[in-house]
Amino acid sequence: MSPAGCSHVNSFKVENWKQNLRAIYQCFVWSGTPETRKRKAKSCICHMCGAHLNRLHSCLYCVFFGCFTKKHIHEHAKVKRHNLAIDLLYGGIYCFMCQDYIYDKEMEQVAKEEQRKAWKLQAFAPSLVSPYQYAMTGVGEKYSTWEPTKRELELLRHNPKRRKITANCTIGLRGLINLGNTCFMNCIVQALTHTPLLRDFFLSDRHKCEMQSPNSCLVCEMSTLFQEFYSGHRSPHIPYRLLHLVWTHARHLAGYEQQDAHEFLIAALDVLHRHCKGDDNGKKANNPNHCNCIIDQIFTGGLQSDVTCQVCHGVSTTIDPFWDISLDLPGSSSPFWPLSPGGDSGVVNGESHVSGTTTLTDCLRRFTRPEHLGSSAKIKCSGCHSYQESTKQLTMKKLPIVACFHLKVRTQHRCFLSIASGHPIRPGSL
Repeated sequence: MSPAGCSHVNSFKVENWKQNLRAIYQCFVWSGTPETRKRKAKSCICHMCGAHLNRLHSCLYCVFFGCFTKKHIHEHAKVKRHNLAIDLLYGGIYCFMCQDYIYDKEMEQVAKEEQRKAWKLQAFAPSLVSPYQYAMTGVGEKYSTWEPTKRELELLRHNPKRRKITANCTIGLRGLINLGNTCFMNCIVQALTHTPLLRDFFLSDRHKCEMQSPNSCLVCEMSTLFQEFYSGHRSPHIPYRLLHLVWTHARHLAGYEQQDAHEFLIAALDVLHRHCKGDDNGKKANNPNHCNCIIDQIFTGGLQSDVTCQVCHGVSTTIDPFWDISLDLPGSSSPFWPLSPGGDSGVVNGESHVSGTTTLTDCLRRFTRPEHLGSSAKIKCSGCHSYQESTKQLTMKKLPIVACFHLKVRTQHRCFLSIASGHPIRPGSL
């Protein structure tokens, strides 16, 4: 399917097409009332095999339900030449000619309007319902839409050059086509391409490739990517060469499966770091064991670990380089105690914590608090010359120009990535 969208939806957009589409969403997709839920449970079965599951889809041209997994809906589309069908669980529209789920602005608007109506018809308060419960009741997952704050709008108005060069050209604002499940890669690419120092480095042609095969150099591809982003073109970019090089140099990320964004960031920085060593900047390191490439200049910080003996109070200090810091959020497997003032204490999931906003400062305070290692983790003290209990405290000896924080909520089995440019790190940034 081309970036312009599906060209086959016009065959469906005939007289009263919106009313017909609304009826399907109301009765068979977003079930807002008990009556519609009963109707969906009784009538939504495959007209070929009689199954309820197997990703049922409804034809948009006639009354026909078919299994997507067993390709019964595909057979119907081929025989009747009905090119469009709708997923009865998530509401997505599939085109059999494009062989992909499609996006159409008018159809999406109808879907959102009917989903909002279904939420309002629910007998319980939406704020008390989890996304999982929403999916089980047939109204889909409820996500809050992002709206710019007054401060963000004011910043955009006072910095027009950050958005546009001319009326017909944009600067740095360009979409990326999803190649399967590569949203994890796209979000990191967007963050890297909008890192000011990295942008200035690549747009000034500072990279001098010394690899025997430049086509396999990830830094060269990133340089091309920056040129594409800041070329002023409005059409979405397809990062297929970047994906291929990632697969080549980080084989654990190869394949079309969904991957972790944090893992991709570290793998990308590692490959960029290795490929930058041949640059002039990489060779100008004062310390032969330290790289001075653009990646290390921007992203590398120093993490200090102080281990204090509980008997003689001797301190053993080590400093290790880091590209990112992993921070726990409320709900993680280990106890969490936010320190933001003005909150009320409570217990969630068996953990005592403070309700309200959790700031980045809270997470950093927790990360840098002293930790008693206990009797099962005794270390040999250089002062006592014997194994003693000790405490360990982590601090950031050297802050990187761009600090990357990996935010963890383990009980929800998902990770979030935050990249904060510059320092000092401001509280309340989460």
